[in-house]
Amino acid sequence: MTGVEEHPVTREDELPARIALTADVDPRAKVGPGSMVWHLAQIREYAQVSSGCIVGRGAYVGPGVIIGRNCKLQNYALIYEPALLEDGVFVGPAVVFTNDSYPRALNLDGSRQTNDDWQAVGVTVRTGASIGARTVCVAPITIGRYALVAAGSVVTKNVLDYALMAGVPARRIGWVGRDGRRLADLGDGSFECVATGERYVETSGVLTTA
Repeated sequence: MTGVEEHPVTREDELPARIALTADVDPRAKVGPGSMVWHLAQIREYAQVSSGCIVGRGAYVGPGVIIGRNCKLQNYALIYEPALLEDGVFVGPAVVFTNDSYPRALNLDGSRQTNDDWQAVGVTVRTGASIGARTVCVAPITIGRYALVAAGSVVTKNVLDYALMAGVPARRIGWVGRDGRRLADLGDGSFECVATGERYVETSGVLTTA
């Protein structure tokens, strides 16, 4: 005995979801245990927010969007359907995911377009990737595992796993490790994270763990 009262550790995903009274969550949406939905956020019908997520102030999650576990959507992020975020994805403030390759308000006959008049296309973000503030992701694209997109970028093409992307349009300017830091180039296609010591190998333009 230590003389200290011991309590079992409560995991975040074992707690009930916390939803601000001013948030607009459709009753047909699902918000997992341990998730937090903040002031003025909107989660539309049939969207699925998994356990342990944070949906920031003013963020928008479109109909049927799927968000994996332990994701963070910062303030005013706009996630339009049919986006898919895997586990551990970070989406910075004011990021926009588009969903229309040929946006128009009107049909050729002058009538206003409805959902039946165009084909929605989505952004897919793989496990552990991070997207910096005010980035625009132009669907249809896939952002690879643990990739990092710099703030203010415009992503128009698929992004490789571990890629460090920046610019308008975004291009790869390096590689990052799982903790998000830029990898040191050791030569001969080998890379290392100076913080964790993890090693990576680039083969034919693709990075994998060593």
